[in-house]
Amino acid sequence: MKIVHSGDLHIGKVVNGFSMIEDQRHILRQICKISREERADALILAGDIYDRAIPPAEAVTLFNDFLTDMVREKIPVFMISGNHDSPERIGFADEILKDKGIYIGGVYKDKLKQVRIRDAYGEVTFVLMPFVKPAAAGAKNSGEAVGNMLSKEKREDGKEMEERRVLVTHYFVTDHGKEPELSDGETAIHVGGLDNVECSLLDGFDYVALGHIHRNQQIGKRQIYYAGSPLVYSFSEAGQEKGVNLVELGEKGKLSVRRIPLKPLHEMRKIRGNLRELIRPEIVAAADARDYIKAELTDEGELVDPIGTLRSVYPNVMQIVLTKNEKKESMDYTSRLKEKRKSIPRLFKDFYEMIRGEELDGERMKVVEEAAREAEGMEI
Repeated sequence: MKIVHSGDLHIGKVVNGFSMIEDQRHILRQICKISREERADALILAGDIYDRAIPPAEAVTLFNDFLTDMVREKIPVFMISGNHDSPERIGFADEILKDKGIYIGGVYKDKLKQVRIRDAYGEVTFVLMPFVKPAAAGAKNSGEAVGNMLSKEKREDGKEMEERRVLVTHYFVTDHGKEPELSDGETAIHVGGLDNVECSLLDGFDYVALGHIHRNQQIGKRQIYYAGSPLVYSFSEAGQEKGVNLVELGEKGKLSVRRIPLKPLHEMRKIRGNLRELIRPEIVAAADARDYIKAELTDEGELVDPIGTLRSVYPNVMQIVLTKNEKKESMDYTSRLKEKRKSIPRLFKDFYEMIRGEELDGERMKVVEEAAREAEGMEI
């Protein structure tokens, strides 16, 4: 059985004021083409379908077009809601869509959705476990929530160990406490390990298709993989090659994972130098001038409309950084930068103690930590 694994589409995302809709349309067409050309038996979308709980109309239209294409190709789609999604909106019409081969794990209803499809070696069971806040699963943290949800799926006769099973989920999975590799600009709040899901909790599956982290990677030596986002969404990820995982599931115990690259409509890259040098024709022609650009200007003197000058040759300049200002800020605000490295709960605790003149008690601290975790799903 061939499975294409992707996720973290973040459809409708806006980066530095630029809508990513056309870039996402371009990349979704590639995912559909890869699924068709590889004769995939299934496509997995492991959460964060949209960038926000209430997506813009053009994002919904784009995803509708993509699912319509997958139905035409007769390739089943297994998708779940992530922390950026509204489970109810993702799960809309799920009972109707399953007849078209679109299987959705949106709202958790005390039982995980399971779907079986057959290949030459028998049945493969896809288990869809959406992102669920701990309280909704009767738990104090994400690890306990995942354990609670999976414990309800175990068969007393132990036959699940004989079957081939694929888990699709969306959590911050660690390997003996070792965290996955994050991009510098990835917005994630992991409060005291409460969001961590230890990978041993996911044992018993032949492949675990993860979403949530934007850098593709394997977790430990287990068959647990983040496919990563299909597009670069921050300059901290510039230079990363994005793609999808092509998973080939043979008979029980036989598995291979191959990476297939995706080509973006526009690369995201950084350029550095003085303004006059950067707009020289030979420098502009060295790469695609329509790329998304972060320009680091080394000029010491005053500049008149530098972004207008740059956009005359690089139309998609997203950011300009004056390095002389960076140097000044690093000298003047070293202590402030140290404060920024503190977690949100720690910053609130310090603020509370400064204003009230007393320590924040444990019960109030738990409320702050819960609010910080909820804020993760609201990041744009």
